[in-house]
Amino acid sequence: MEARPGREEGKGDMESFGARLHRAMDERGPLCVGIDPHPALLSRWGLDDDVAGLDRFARTVVDALGDRVAVVKPQSAFFERFGSQGVAVLESTIRQLRNLGSLVLLDAKRGDIGSTVQAYASAYLDPSSPMYVDAVTASPFLGVGSLAPMFELAAEHGGGVFVLALTSNPEGASVQRARGADGRSVAQTILDEISQLNAGAEPLGSVGAVIGATVGETGCDLSAVNGPLLAPGLGAQGATAADLRVVFGSALPAVLPAYSREVLGAGPDPDALRAAADRAVAECRAVLAMS
Repeated sequence: MEARPGREEGKGDMESFGARLHRAMDERGPLCVGIDPHPALLSRWGLDDDVAGLDRFARTVVDALGDRVAVVKPQSAFFERFGSQGVAVLESTIRQLRNLGSLVLLDAKRGDIGSTVQAYASAYLDPSSPMYVDAVTASPFLGVGSLAPMFELAAEHGGGVFVLALTSNPEGASVQRARGADGRSVAQTILDEISQLNAGAEPLGSVGAVIGATVGETGCDLSAVNGPLLAPGLGAQGATAADLRVVFGSALPAVLPAYSREVLGAGPDPDALRAAADRAVAECRAVLAMS
């Protein structure tokens, strides 16, 4: 894959996603909160598993956290399962979060080739789209180069892309830790290609990697990535903030810790949600400060 030069700005004077994320983490703290309205969580909140419950859930999270959390990560599938009405709630959620100053990372894990990945890029990274977000997750397992339309549109409009590298699900290891003819693992190959995309960017590149906080020793060299490292799996999925040191080592300053159920489970009371988010920020700041 041909390397593209790092850049601080997108089209014209558009500030890069990496720069905006760096500032948001400084100002609001190193925390990404997922919005994952699965049926059990809706029930725990006393909400029906329908569009009205979905809307109430999303609005409550937005109102409680949208003006204080650096990044909010709606999981697209939990909205899509309600069809067009659920997607409408997602669009509204995205708009509300952006109005409150949170960066919006849509967890969609899209990946394809040619005109199809171009369409995904247009759906999420073009400011004219009703689904426009600051960044999107993407799957590289058709080849990192297949995601080029996403990288290009993100760079043009100051957006970001988080590429799956080492995921926390147990099934992922057989693919992601497999080694190619050159001896590198699949995950390391992905990270090396991300490094090329971020080369020279300051203070942080706009192409990130997703590395689960539960994966333990990665066996990967993260030193050249120069982009944000999204670390899902904290809290209810089993990892603690202290585990970030084991997984990321010297790359800790680039880590964006991600919590979902650990924070959302404190709802539906807005004050309890805010308190849970504040605790998560404090725990992560304490660990990241040791880097």
